[in-house]
Amino acid sequence: MRIVEIVTDARNRETLVAIAEYHQVTDFWWDSEPGNGRRSFRMLVEDDSRQGVVDALQNLLDADEGSRIVILRVDATLPRPQDEEDPENAQQRAVIATREELYGEIEKGARLDSTFLLLTFLSTLVAAIGLAEDNVAVVVGAMVIAPLLGPNIALAFGTSLGDRSLMWSAFKTDLAGLSLAFGVSLIIGFLWPVDLTSHEIIARTEVGLDGVALALASGAAAVLSLTAGLSSALVGVMVAVALLPPTATAGMLLGSNQVGSAAGAALLLAVNVVCVLLAAKVVFLVKGVKPRTWIERNRARQSMIAYITLWVVLLSVLVGMILLRAPVIV
Repeated sequence: MRIVEIVTDARNRETLVAIAEYHQVTDFWWDSEPGNGRRSFRMLVEDDSRQGVVDALQNLLDADEGSRIVILRVDATLPRPQDEEDPENAQQRAVIATREELYGEIEKGARLDSTFLLLTFLSTLVAAIGLAEDNVAVVVGAMVIAPLLGPNIALAFGTSLGDRSLMWSAFKTDLAGLSLAFGVSLIIGFLWPVDLTSHEIIARTEVGLDGVALALASGAAAVLSLTAGLSSALVGVMVAVALLPPTATAGMLLGSNQVGSAAGAALLLAVNVVCVLLAAKVVFLVKGVKPRTWIERNRARQSMIAYITLWVVLLSVLVGMILLRAPVIV
């Protein structure tokens, strides 16, 4: 449940009331008068109808630059709303978080700024130390930092909305993060030769079909946790589908001139990235995350087919490489 606040001209009063009644919001009321003929109108909206309410409000206020829509979190409300929803209808809910709330949360992971680069640099150092020392706890610590997961989810989200700006921003951030992590680990591998007796390193040079299934499931879980508003569940996903340890492993091994093993780590990284992108895209599609206008939906539909086809083809190629490597690994 959220409070949707609309600051707009008082002349929109009747239309706002009609929208609230049409979508059967829990409650609505007029708030303070900011001035300049504007009023603040608030709606207490259930999760399953919030996207429809926000879309209707945007259609109404798109041409009014002076209006603003604000979505506020509700920790509790009394009396508690009665759950009269049919269980069959409950299963048909699209997402709990609206498209706009998801954008605000996911877009942060696509930002290429000093914080992202610093987190990537530090987590690469942590991962490299853990891998070299064969210390599981330290490697898990690097997984939890997980700066590389955000750009990949943002890229899948951008393709779902047909948002080229977000896609390009996410792609640049992802490429910069992977390049930085690989470069740092390459230098570390050159200065600190890798010992292949480390179980943590060996584990990231071997790729199997179970790893593909794990990456697909983890990518799907990441998006489900976001759409359901359970961002705390992302910590588990970060550990399950870590992108940074295989990147660090590939760089360190290549820096130590162990090309064959480095190729195995690079293959694991490629599998994880492609699986996260594909699984996230499919979940966004299933959960009904799509643009608001017809033109944007048509553009997103075209890009969706292209991107899903691309990632399926890439995953098929990677699975073929895994099967070809299997006899050598064994």
